Amino acid sequence: MDTLFVGIMTKFIVVAFLLLHTSVSSSSSSSSSPGAAGMLKQLFQYIDDHQNQFVQRLREWVAVQSDSGDHTKWGEVERILNMTAVRIQEMGGTVDIADVGTHQLPSGETVSLPPVILAEFERDPKKATLCIYGHVDVQPAKMADGWTTDPFNLTEIKGNLYGRGATDNKGPVLAWLHAVESYQATEKEIPVNIKLIIEGLEEVGSYGLLELTRKRNDSFFADVDFIVISDNVWATRNPALTYGTRGSSYFFVEVDGPKLDFHSGVYGGSIQEPMSDLIALLGSLLDHTGKILVPGVTDDVAPLTEDERKLYDNISFDLEEMKSVAGVKHFLQDTKEEVLMARWRNPSLSIHGIQGAFSEPGTKTVIPKQVTGKFSIRQVPNMDPPDVERKVKEHLQQVFSTLKSPNRLRVTATVGAKPWVANLKNPQYVAGQRAVREVFGVEPELIREGSTIPIAQNFQEETGKSVMMLPIGGHDDGEHSQNEKISRYNYIEGTKLFAAYFYELSLVK
Repeated sequence: MDTLFVGIMTKFIVVAFLLLHTSVSSSSSSSSSPGAAGMLKQLFQYIDDHQNQFVQRLREWVAVQSDSGDHTKWGEVERILNMTAVRIQEMGGTVDIADVGTHQLPSGETVSLPPVILAEFERDPKKATLCIYGHVDVQPAKMADGWTTDPFNLTEIKGNLYGRGATDNKGPVLAWLHAVESYQATEKEIPVNIKLIIEGLEEVGSYGLLELTRKRNDSFFADVDFIVISDNVWATRNPALTYGTRGSSYFFVEVDGPKLDFHSGVYGGSIQEPMSDLIALLGSLLDHTGKILVPGVTDDVAPLTEDERKLYDNISFDLEEMKSVAGVKHFLQDTKEEVLMARWRNPSLSIHGIQGAFSEPGTKTVIPKQVTGKFSIRQVPNMDPPDVERKVKEHLQQVFSTLKSPNRLRVTATVGAKPWVANLKNPQYVAGQRAVREVFGVEPELIREGSTIPIAQNFQEETGKSVMMLPIGGHDDGEHSQNEKISRYNYIEGTKLFAAYFYELSLVK
C-alpha cells in the first residue's frame, strides 16, 4: 500500500510540476504581461488624446518647402533640420549637428551640404540601443503638377492628411518622436536607449551620409544594437514589415553621328541615323514578356527557396484591384505570387527616355545628330553592380558591331546601389511582429520593396548592425506623386506601433 501510494503521489507531483512549468513558459513567451498591457494602454491613450497636436506639428513641418532637388532651397532644408533638432532638444535629447562637407554642382560651383543630425536620449548601459533613421527633405511639388490642394499646406480630407512629405518622410519621423514623447509625458521609462540620425538629402542620394557613417562607426554607432528605417509604405491595406529592397544601376547609351542635325528630306535614306541605331540597341535589352536579354545578367540571382516562396501566400494582394489602380488590362505574370516576385525579388529592366530626340507637340522633320537612351536595371541578391555594368556594356557593344554603323557609341553608368535583404529571424523582426499584433490585432505581412533604398544596405554593410524597415504609410499614399498623403489613422496608430515596438524590442534583447 505504501509503495502504491508513493508511486501515485510521485506521478501527481510530476504532472503538477509540468502543468505549472507549461503555464510559466507560456506566460513568459507572451508579448506583454498584464502590467505591460496597462502601460501600453496608457501610452496609447496619451497618443489618442494628443493626436490633434501631433497633426498640427506635421502641418508646421509640411509648410517648410524642403525640396532637396533644388540646391537654392537648401536653406529650407536646413530650416527643417533645425526645427527637428530643436524639437529633440526640447524633449531632453542631445544633438550633434554633423558637417558632411561640400558638393560640386553640374555647373562646377561648389556648395556646402546641409548637415546631418546625430541625436540621442539619456543612455542606460543595461538596455539595448535602437537607432532610428529618417529624412526631412522632400520631392518638388507645385499646384501646376496636378495637386488638388496646396502641397505645402497640410489639408485633411475624409481622414487623409494631404501634403508633400506627409508620408515621405516627415510624418514617420514625427511619429517616432511622438512615441518617445508618450513615454516621457506618462512618466514611463523608455525600455530601450534611443538614438536618431536625421538627414536632409535623401531624395537626391544622401550626399555625405555614407562617409559620415564610416567616420562615426566607432563612436556614434559603436553601442547601437538595432537600426530601424520607416521610409516606405505597406504593400496592401495591411500592416507590414519590410525585409528587402532591390538595388539599381542607371545607364546612358549615347549614339553620336553627323556633326549637325539634318533635314530628313535632304539626308534621309543616305546616312545611318543615330536614332535608328539607338532604337536597335534599346530593343535588344528585353523582350515583350519583360525578360532581360543581356547575356549572363540574371545568372547570379539568388534562387527561390521554399521558405521564401511561402511568404507570398498570405499577402492580401488583389490582382484585379491593382490592375484598376495601375490602369492596365493585365500584368506580365498570371498569379499574385508571380506579380509580387516580379516587383520585389526578381531583377527588372526599364527604359526611361531618349535625350536629344524631338519630343515637343507638332511636327519636326529633323534627323538628330546625337541621341542618348536612358534605362535602369533593378538588381537583387546576389547580383553585383560592377558585374552587371560590364555585361551590359559588352552586350551593347556586340549588338552595335552587328549594325556596321559609322556612328560612335558610348555607354556609361552611374554608381550602382546594392540590393538589401535582412534575416527574418532577427530579434528586430520578432519584436516588430509582436508590436503589429499588439496595435493592429493582425499578423504583419512580410514584404520586400521593388524600389531602391540604399541607406538600408549601407548601414547594414558599414556598421554590421541589424537593420529593419518598419513602415506606417499606406499603400495608396502616393509618395513622390501628386496629392501625397498619410491617413490620420496610419499616422496615429503608427505612433502607437512605434511606442509598442520600443517595449517589444526590450524583451528580445
